[in-house]
Amino acid sequence: MKTLFLFLASALFAAADPITVKDLSYYDAAALEKADDYQKSQCKLDVRHPEGAKDLPVILWFHGGGLTGGKKSFPAYPNENAVLVGIGYRFDPPGKFPCFLEDAAAASAWAFKNIANYGGDPKKIFISGHSAGGYLALMVGMDPKWLAPYQISNQSFAGLVPVSAQVTTHFHVKKLRGDTGEALRPIIDEYAPLYFASKDLPPICLITGDRKIEYKSRVEENDLFGISLKNLGHPASEFHELPGFDHGTVGKGSMPTVAAFVEKTLAAKSAAPTEK
Repeated sequence: MKTLFLFLASALFAAADPITVKDLSYYDAAALEKADDYQKSQCKLDVRHPEGAKDLPVILWFHGGGLTGGKKSFPAYPNENAVLVGIGYRFDPPGKFPCFLEDAAAASAWAFKNIANYGGDPKKIFISGHSAGGYLALMVGMDPKWLAPYQISNQSFAGLVPVSAQVTTHFHVKKLRGDTGEALRPIIDEYAPLYFASKDLPPICLITGDRKIEYKSRVEENDLFGISLKNLGHPASEFHELPGFDHGTVGKGSMPTVAAFVEKTLAAKSAAPTEK
């Protein structure tokens, strides 16, 4: 009897395992005809969803690596009530700036157009990422020009959830654009999320690690960003500094906060009165 119970429990657990679809190209056939081998190999994404999923929230996840390295992965989301999308993108070098921003936009556009086929709701897409990935998430989620070629508004995101993102102009972007100053010297131009601070943005959740052990200036930049959003009248922004987490560990450590924000944001949206 005990053996039978264990067998049935094991079978039930196996049936509940999420489905993973790997290496989907997010550029369409016309774009791929013009693409080089690097773009074709790098610009792919993975999707993980519960079996039978329908109308679930979606987490678009961009990995970190300073815009010069790293690989696509899924976030360590604490429950299976979401569709997860791990996204790869080009680096410069060997790509050419602003390839990583173009890729982040293309992957986001793919999700809006295709995620319903994997159980996700295109009206519940949250764009997120760690470090450089968080920077990409904010740029695509805040500057409308990146999604404009796809006739998609950045206002279509359900929320922006960057984890330990640089919100001044990214240090690698500064270098690529010819800046020769110190890497930590802040610049706020059209390649800085702070440049686009406004009350008219989707809900935003800024998350960092502990300022005692985080990347230099990262907590303070995000704190300023959060205060600026509130001063501008943004109705649904929040900032979380997570004690005990450094720049590396906050990627995984932030996930309960990310999940709570997703649930709270969707609950508020559901409770809001609909316009007639």
